[in-house]
Amino acid sequence: MEKIDNKILEEVIGNKDILNEDIYNIRKNGKCVARKDNPNIKIVSKEDNKGLDIYVKDNTLFGIIHIPVIITESGLKDVVENDFHIGKNSNIVILSGCGVHNPSDKKSEHDGIHRFYLDKNAKVKYVEKHYAEGNGTGKKILNPITEIYLEENANLTMDTIQISGVDYSERKTYAKLKDNSTLTITEKIMTRASEKAITDFKINLKGQNSSCHVTSRSVATDNSYQEFHSDVVGKNKCYAHVECDAIIKDKGRIKAIPEIYAKDVEANLIHEAAIGKIAKDQLMKLMSLGMTEKEAEKAIIEGFLK
Repeated sequence: MEKIDNKILEEVIGNKDILNEDIYNIRKNGKCVARKDNPNIKIVSKEDNKGLDIYVKDNTLFGIIHIPVIITESGLKDVVENDFHIGKNSNIVILSGCGVHNPSDKKSEHDGIHRFYLDKNAKVKYVEKHYAEGNGTGKKILNPITEIYLEENANLTMDTIQISGVDYSERKTYAKLKDNSTLTITEKIMTRASEKAITDFKINLKGQNSSCHVTSRSVATDNSYQEFHSDVVGKNKCYAHVECDAIIKDKGRIKAIPEIYAKDVEANLIHEAAIGKIAKDQLMKLMSLGMTEKEAEKAIIEGFLK
């Protein structure tokens, strides 16, 4: 592992000492460079070597899987497909994410496709962070696609974070929920300069008493642009709450496009959206404590995205 690799690992999974962990797969510039699994959690390369099948046995408790991606080769377009097969009654954590270092004038891109198949009573916490750096003019592009299939009583919590350096991202999330299953998604996005970020959620609440809660918090600064799309369909007695809260400053722009569709009289679907600038009373309160206006803005934004 090189110095820049360790920095990226620290950014995307908070752990540069990943080789000391029990379960991991490190992908760098389109290839696996390190892997470790155990009898309960197996990591298998797909036949075309463009992704992984991760198998978690029934009743596996408290396993932590690390699957970071590192891109340091300028001009590379990396496409990976990872399928997670989570057995009955299992409870695991998956730490994912992609970091791009691109100091050149060539475009670097990573398109990650993750599919989650949770069996009955399975529980997963999935954390995905995207990060990019480099002073060159080459674009840094990350396009994650997440597909989620929850069997009865399954529970998936998904935290996604993108707060630095990504020139363009288009994240798509599709989910189908069966009886009594639960999906909780929290995303945090910050864009600067001329960056552009698009989010698209499509959630199908097919099962009785299925539920989802989606929270999006975003900040657009400088001349950046964001779009938030959500499409939630309730086909049974179910519950959904989608909220989009955003802050704009400078010449930032944010568009929220909500859609909820109840196909059953007992479907309870709620959408809330709020976009605005930082409130003056918040700034004044922090400035009265000795902060400059710039420091106060930074503290408010950091607290908003925390």
